[in-house]
Amino acid sequence: MPRLRAALLATTLLTLPLAAQAQPVTGLYIGVGGGYNYLQGTERSLSGATAANARAAGLPTTVEVNWDAGWVGAAALGWGFGNGLRAEIEGFYRQNDFHGSTAAGLSSRTNAGHVWQAGAMANLLFDVDLRRFGWAQPILYPYIGGGIGWSHIELDGVRADFRPTRSQVGFGDGADDVFAFQGIAGASFPLGVPGLSLTAEYRFFGTTEPTFPVRRTQTLAGATSSTVPGMENYNHSAMIGLRYAFNTPRPAPVAAVAPAPAAAAPAPARTYLVFFDFDRADLTDRARQIIGEAAQAVQSTGTTRIEVAGHADRSGTPQYNQRLSMRRAEAVAAELSRRGIARNQMSIQAFGESRPLVPTADGVREPQNRRVEIVLR
Repeated sequence: MPRLRAALLATTLLTLPLAAQAQPVTGLYIGVGGGYNYLQGTERSLSGATAANARAAGLPTTVEVNWDAGWVGAAALGWGFGNGLRAEIEGFYRQNDFHGSTAAGLSSRTNAGHVWQAGAMANLLFDVDLRRFGWAQPILYPYIGGGIGWSHIELDGVRADFRPTRSQVGFGDGADDVFAFQGIAGASFPLGVPGLSLTAEYRFFGTTEPTFPVRRTQTLAGATSSTVPGMENYNHSAMIGLRYAFNTPRPAPVAAVAPAPAAAAPAPARTYLVFFDFDRADLTDRARQIIGEAAQAVQSTGTTRIEVAGHADRSGTPQYNQRLSMRRAEAVAAELSRRGIARNQMSIQAFGESRPLVPTADGVREPQNRRVEIVLR
């Protein structure tokens, strides 16, 4: 038994810090991240004499532009509202090298240059609290969101040489500023330091079509032509990063209690937790089931001392939460009485928001703190 108690105490000490961090972000936070960026290729139809010549030769009448795998980096400054919603401003940079082009069925042999994108986004995200789905101590927070903003896109020395036609297509150093949008799906993982989390996410990033000047030179004939086509810009990014929330509550210290001598150890108390919906004091079906189990234990063990203690989370004023926790305790006591437990066996108390099961900042809705504890001694 002493070894078992020591193991339980060690487990509590290890899991409480992570449980306290696994909270919706409240207040200011910063984040950085980076990773892999895939820029989709662009396909366009040829026009004019070039298209007519390709069609007459039985060749495809399209031109494709493709990019190598690249990289992305981003930094964000945001604010969490304590209920899962977050709003942030993000700056980003993406870069991909030019892979090559295919025109009228011919692939370029020599390629050079790259494209880079930089800009700012306004994002709105929502953290999914897994405790609402029955996971008592989640180790991660999934999140989804999206954003809109602006992107500057620039081509640096992009060109493709074709053989055997001895022609060259060059985009040169064109640039454009366009409207940007993105969708985000990811998850955050607490790292053991209050407020610090590892993030892993996927982003789909796109813009309206930027336009660039294109110069085509026919080396053998010495002819040149210029166009200004648009380019599709759709990116798929896989990113790893870090996020730090400045207002994360520190876990309450857990005092170690020296074990009593085995001969004097009292019979262990039994505790039953009854949870309530936000701002409610009525009993759910699950709550009635737990109270029924407690009542059955009272009758089977001959327990004569029953403590019924009501609690509330920190959403609302302390005065209101004190009254709400008393209504919850009275609702549980009434159900125990209905199941045959004498009222004079019960000690009924209310603690409001003063004894949280999970420490939170003021104003945070925490399901595990909206409870009544039934203790059989």
